[in-house]
Amino acid sequence: MLYLSIKSLHIILVTSWFAGLFYLPRLFVNHAMVSDKATLERLALMEHKLYRFMTPLGILAVGLGMWLWFGFGISGGWLHLKTALVTFLIVYHLYCGRLMRAFAEGRNTRSHVWFRYFNEIPVLVLFACVFLVVLKPF
Repeated sequence: MLYLSIKSLHIILVTSWFAGLFYLPRLFVNHAMVSDKATLERLALMEHKLYRFMTPLGILAVGLGMWLWFGFGISGGWLHLKTALVTFLIVYHLYCGRLMRAFAEGRNTRSHVWFRYFNEIPVLVLFACVFLVVLKPF
């Protein structure tokens, strides 16, 4: 029962973290397209609040994933690749924080087109992770 409870919480937290990873870069797309001060400030505030909200979700999702891995003995080669993808997502998350601070300080140099591509990265990682967890191909 404990295993299923931890697994359920892990899935809920991962889903919530991904929602933030999908939406924050979308805010960056909008931020890169506008120039009026009021909208820039509003987007910077939205980005900051979202980042503050999604960071604990990511930490808890990773923590529960580690509990499932080490506490319940989940193993397999697929898990190593998934762990690498999660590590990549952590770096992506932290890089989003760096981009957010650059926007807040008026230092963004990237176009909205670049952010549109950047926004798709977590979608690809999600697909890979789900298939790895469900299929356990190796």
